[in-house]
Amino acid sequence: MNSTFLNQDEFAKQWTSNIDQISELILKLFFYTKFFPIFSLLFGLGISMQALKLFENDKLSFSFFARRMSILFFFGALHIILLWSGDVLNLYAILGLLTTFFIRKSNKLILVLSAFFLFFPFYDQLFEHLFKLLNFRPETYLSNYTGEIVNQTIKNGTYFQGVTLRIMEYLSNIPMLFGFLAPIALSMFLLGLYLGKNKIYMSLESFLEKKMKPILLLTFITNVYRILFLFVLTKLEIYKVEFYRTILIKLMVISDVMMGLFYLWLFGWIWHHTNWGKILSPLKYVGRMALTNYMFQSLIGLILFSSVGFKLYETLSPSHTFISAIFVFIIQLILSKFWLTYFKFGPLEWIWRCLTYNKLLPIKKRRVSNSV
Repeated sequence: MNSTFLNQDEFAKQWTSNIDQISELILKLFFYTKFFPIFSLLFGLGISMQALKLFENDKLSFSFFARRMSILFFFGALHIILLWSGDVLNLYAILGLLTTFFIRKSNKLILVLSAFFLFFPFYDQLFEHLFKLLNFRPETYLSNYTGEIVNQTIKNGTYFQGVTLRIMEYLSNIPMLFGFLAPIALSMFLLGLYLGKNKIYMSLESFLEKKMKPILLLTFITNVYRILFLFVLTKLEIYKVEFYRTILIKLMVISDVMMGLFYLWLFGWIWHHTNWGKILSPLKYVGRMALTNYMFQSLIGLILFSSVGFKLYETLSPSHTFISAIFVFIIQLILSKFWLTYFKFGPLEWIWRCLTYNKLLPIKKRRVSNSV
């Protein structure tokens, strides 16, 4: 949110100090595109757990998930219009509904499809051809915007000018959403669905132990590739050839997904096999309020960077944004713990739940009296 994609490359060139270069390197190696697969897998796992519970109670229906995903889609639309164009809730709602079709399918089919959607490399070319057939030209939506116009609109424009810009940005980003993020999300949704159907969470400790060697080996191999890609491969002549560039980028995407899965394994390993579980314990509070915190981060970003707040757009260096992100997350962790001391759900989670079940559900926790 500190710099939109339209001007990111030019904006990044000015930060040449050691601390900023190191911050950018840390972000590339350990953060960029690593946590999207995690959230996607957990989303698919959540769908499968909920579906299985409904199935066991003979209440599983497509209409239930259609209503649930429609509400999530509406949240995503509000997110785009009111706060930030970089929304994934719309995408999750569409793919989440698609994933529900596979709940009753075989484990083998689910795993094969998960692998296919992750490894298939030519999504850009596929969607480019599709957009031509549909006469959809996403590049036109920002054709009247330059980096400077975007800067002035966000920092000094009215809120409604910002709304227009966010909508245009989202529409222009559709190729990236469906050509890059959607395949990763769908692959991880299906993997989460597989894990949920097989109730891996019931024997998680032994599962983590069993997967230790392959996870560590794959993480090592893919990290070697990631380093080669970032510092060597993009400078080679072969990278200029579209076919080979597509393959090399796809391998980078797979490596990033593998790093995300390694993080999941690592968190689980620390929780079940070490005495450091208490260090991870506070994460459960932000996890239980994931939707609220996702939207809340965008609200904080809007206040920090746009004309409705401090107008800091394109003023923070990589090191400053890195520190700011950590600080915001710590604040969210504290607020989430405080909120869940008195309430059962996060505010947006509660609204989503009420609308899904078509009834007003209690949100306050019952206070247990110590008096006799």
